[in-house]
Amino acid sequence: MSTEKQLFTVSIYTENNIGLLNRISAIFQRRHINVESLNTSPSEIEGVSRFTIVVNMTEDNIKKIIGQIEKQVEVIKAYYHTEEEIIYQESCIFKMKSGLLFDEREIQNIIKESNARIVTVNRDFFVIEKSGRKEEIELLHRELSVFGIMQFTRSGRISITKDEMKISTMLQAFQD
Repeated sequence: MSTEKQLFTVSIYTENNIGLLNRISAIFQRRHINVESLNTSPSEIEGVSRFTIVVNMTEDNIKKIIGQIEKQVEVIKAYYHTEEEIIYQESCIFKMKSGLLFDEREIQNIIKESNARIVTVNRDFFVIEKSGRKEEIELLHRELSVFGIMQFTRSGRISITKDEMKISTMLQAFQD
């Protein structure tokens, strides 16, 4: 057991029920644990949602949290993963004045070098989309901030495991 804090990504599979987000987040709140990101979405099985929660804590504490979640919330299964066990990304979009796209050649270079893409352009603004690691998104934000960002929004982490998980069998049984 490690007593050093590290980033863990928690995956919680549950039926689509009202109020689950509040009950899950309350477990972290009662223990004074800061949630770095939280994302919820449909899973690969119809009627089953997946919560992805990123927290910085010790392995001992994450095991206790997972146990509490499984006891206090109607979940199909809850797992925690280390950084090495998952592939993860975040997404963001930037809204900037359209004149910048044509007047500032450097912005086009920044977009190209960061592997971002322009998703819309009109006479007032253009929108850039970027998916990647947290550090990549933060770097792009710093570079574009110099030119003035009209709006910025960012998702939480989404992830998949590198290895096959037994949850697939459990979800398949739920679907049948």
